[in-house]
Amino acid sequence: MRYGPRETLHGVDLRVHRGEVLALLGPNGAGKTTTIEILEGFRTRTGGDVTVLGADPARGDEAWRARVGVVLQDWRDHGRWKVRELLANLRRFYLPYGRGPYDPDELLALVGLTDHAGAVVGRLSGGQRRRLDVAIGLAGRPELLFLDEPTAGFDPEARQEFHELVRRLAAETTILLTTHDLDEAEKLADRIVVLVGGRIVADGTAAELAARMARDGEVRFRRDGQRHVVSVPDPTGYVRALFAEFGETVTDLEVRPPRLEDVYLAMVRDAETVRAGVAA
Repeated sequence: MRYGPRETLHGVDLRVHRGEVLALLGPNGAGKTTTIEILEGFRTRTGGDVTVLGADPARGDEAWRARVGVVLQDWRDHGRWKVRELLANLRRFYLPYGRGPYDPDELLALVGLTDHAGAVVGRLSGGQRRRLDVAIGLAGRPELLFLDEPTAGFDPEARQEFHELVRRLAAETTILLTTHDLDEAEKLADRIVVLVGGRIVADGTAAELAARMARDGEVRFRRDGQRHVVSVPDPTGYVRALFAEFGETVTDLEVRPPRLEDVYLAMVRDAETVRAGVAA
């Protein structure tokens, strides 16, 4: 994807499998939103080939669009509608297409808004509004759901409830989400793709990415009243040697494998260093 002389995406090679939850990570300006918009059919690419559910999204017709659900970062339309009335109205547009739309009451139950069916949309809380955004994206019972920064601005309780909702949806829907929340990506995604500078720099599970970067694990323990924190490449081997030498004098042992956040930040730094060297 190019905007005049500026290249936003280059050589992005990506396959998302049916039934998969894939998280797209990357710093601001990495090209995540552009990638998602091309896949959704909202933006026309300047090169390359794209197939989503068997069709080029740039040429997707109404029947194709009915198979795709989109949840934007921020959507504030329809404030005067009541929740159930809005979903019932949207349902009509999907009747001729796809797998058949959700019944409004079934959809309300799915996203946890049954008790708010008669509420005015403009009066919902932030977490309730986000659930409604998902319900709107799911109205046509899509085969593929795009979630763009789904929990931005959520408090911890609302985020946990939303994660449970995504896990339920994943039972019958392919999900592609973008997020800046690395803990969220690690909890929800079957696979994580890291995009930096318009290029994919990593693709795999959280464990695979950690192994690829070979980051040190952290061993925390107490011995003779002293607290110790040690970073080592082989935490298991270190712990064995520790007990062999000091035995029961070692207490409060805790082993922390490399966190996704550490791995992600290392990948971004490495990729940006390479880019800077090429530019120089």
